Parts: sequence; structure tokens; C-alpha cells
Amino acid sequence: MNKAKVKRRVGKYEVGRTIGEGTFAKVKFARNAETGEPVALKILDKEKVLKHKMAEQIEREIATMKLIKHPNVIRLYEVMGSKTKIFIVMEFVTGGELFDKIVNHGRMREDEARRYFQQLINAIDYCHSRGVYHRDLKPENLLLDAYGNLKVSDFGFSALSQQVRDDGLLHTSCGTPNYVAPEVLNDRGYDGTTADLWSCGVILFVLLAGYLPFDDSNLMNLYKKISAAEFNCPPWLSFNAMKLITRILDPNPITVSSNTLGKFSQEHHVTEKKEEQPAAMNAFDLISMSKGLNLSNLFDVEQEFKRETRFTSKCPANEIISKIEEAAKPLGFDVHKKNYKMRLENVKAGRKGNLNVATEIFQVAPSLHMVEVRKARGDTLEFHEFYKKLSTCLDDVVWKTGEDMQDMK
Repeated sequence: MNKAKVKRRVGKYEVGRTIGEGTFAKVKFARNAETGEPVALKILDKEKVLKHKMAEQIEREIATMKLIKHPNVIRLYEVMGSKTKIFIVMEFVTGGELFDKIVNHGRMREDEARRYFQQLINAIDYCHSRGVYHRDLKPENLLLDAYGNLKVSDFGFSALSQQVRDDGLLHTSCGTPNYVAPEVLNDRGYDGTTADLWSCGVILFVLLAGYLPFDDSNLMNLYKKISAAEFNCPPWLSFNAMKLITRILDPNPITVSSNTLGKFSQEHHVTEKKEEQPAAMNAFDLISMSKGLNLSNLFDVEQEFKRETRFTSKCPANEIISKIEEAAKPLGFDVHKKNYKMRLENVKAGRKGNLNVATEIFQVAPSLHMVEVRKARGDTLEFHEFYKKLSTCLDDVVWKTGEDMQDMK
């Protein structure tokens, strides 16, 4: 008796063939059964992730991708979990890796390389504006869609601005050796912006030359070449291309033109509209913030003191901002506002430097807002003490349910 093949489903997605496989995950083609839209479904085995201590990296990748919404960055649509698996639903692109294009066709003409480089710079400049540093940029992590547009992927080694230490630098050495910046190798801390820019410069060189600027079978020799920026441009490069590459591949992050990235993005940027109301929060955002689908609960890893907290309010967004400002200033905090985001900075240094607190207001419904309050820098215990004092001052702003009122009796 012939039976119709029943397609496996994960949530609303029909799962198809395997399109990629790694140590900790499989990536399968899937289709949204409601809309017919193709997606890539990354399936992670919880047991393997925990065994190899990859939970933090996966959490970081998901948190990072949720922050980034840009036409040249792979989109994350949804995260789901079961007892044994984590499912990450992402944008599906069909053009393969930029690396394959170089391997199959060799070096590019300057006009073609320029287009990809401009898209890369647009994407990375946008990521930096959101406090996200990729830290593993290479052609293998640059995908192409059906129209040949570049899509930055694989944020597994990315860093958020919260990971910057009190000296203002990142300290984790990561990335692929041939593409990594000299300051990352010297283990004295580095600026994520200039480190990513260096990798962009190496990528531009590869696109135009067809080979790596720094390469050696001996790793120590490779590091020496990178640290000294020891490379030669091929004779077929134009003067302007050579000049740009030389400016970017400067081994001193202090003297490298800090506005090179900005200049490129200004020339070929994706304009952002000024926010006229708080960012809307969809059902997935709410669920992922709840206890039921919090990533830390997916992994069942014991957490330290929370570095962020949230509350809801029925007050208008502008009133919430004014109330937070009124409460924070007497506690010794400078207040910096931009749209519906605020940065509160303690003027006095604490145990780990000046405590910085970031707040953002999201619209859940026309008359309901969620306020996120998180530690951006400083001591976590000091953040908790601050939040206790702040919440006391905001007693009339925080929305209390009937259950909350009952608990207070």
C-alpha cells in the first residue's frame, strides 16, 4: 500500500533536504507552510553544544543576529526549542559563497569588486552602529543571494559592545589567521571596529588579486608578515585601489584612518529613517524574552546575576523617558537620549569603572510599552543596586497586574 510521504514539520516550517552540515549543527532547506517562503533551518543538538561548551557562542550568535536588520546581512526570523534541539530559522540564499566565486573564476574586475566591497562596508558599518563586531570576516562567511547581492553571515565569533572591558577594548583572540588584524594577535586588547576594517581590507585584496596578501605555511612567519603588514600589491591594480588597500592594511590601529569605514558607507549607504515612535515588538520577541523561551533556559546553564531586566508600562513613551531621567539624575547619572533609547552614565567610578546603563522602549501594543534596562559597562552588583533605587522611583510608571497587587498586600 503506497502512502504519501509525510513531510517533517518544525512549527510552521516543512523541513526538506540537508544543505549544510558541521560539527554541532545541520542546516536544512525548509519552507514556511503558511506563506510558501523558503528558509534555512539551522538545527543544533543541545547535548553536543553543552558537551563542547558552545552554549555561550550560540547564544551570542542569536543575540547578535536579532540586533541586525540590514539588506546585506543574513536575517534571523525565529528561534524555537525542543528538549533535545534548538532550531534557528534564517534567510535562505541561493548564490553560494563569495569564496566559491573567486575559486571558480579567479580575481575580479575592479568595478565588480567595488560593488561587493561597498555592500560589505555598508553592512559592517551598520553592525558597528549597533555595537556589534563580527571578528571573523572572510569570503567564506560572505554569501550571495539570487541577484548577486552580498549577505554577511556567521556571527558565531561576534562581540557585542557589552563585552568591551573597562579599557574600552576587546580581549578575545579569534578569527581566521590570514584575515586577522595585527592588534588581535598581540594579546593587548583591540578595537573591534579597526579589527573588522582590517579584515575588510584583506577581503578587498583577495577580490582584486585572486590570492591572499599574507600567507605562509609556518604560522609564526604568517604572524610576522601580518604584524609588519608585509605584502605587495599586484601590478594590475589601479593606483586608487592600491592606495585604499595600503590605508586599510596599516599595522598600527591608531594611525589607520578611523573614518575610512564611515567615508565608504556615506558614499553608498542605506539610509535609516528617524524613529518617530518606539520600535514595535512582535510576538516572537516577546516569547524569546519570556522564561519559556529564554536561551539560557534552552541550555539549562546556571546564570550569574542578571545584567538586564524589563518592565511594562501603560504610560506614553515620552512620559517613561522623562520619569527615568528624573529618577536617574539624583542618583548621580548623566543622561544621554536618542529617540527612544537612553544611556545613563554614573559620574563616579565604581569597582569596575563608571557604571553605564542602557535603556530602550519597545511598543507591545498601542497603549502598552516594554522597557529594557541593561548594564552596558561596569559592575553587575552595582547595576542591581542602581535598579532597586530606580524601580522605587518609577513605582507609578510600572504596570502592575492584579496578581502583582495581590502579592504586595
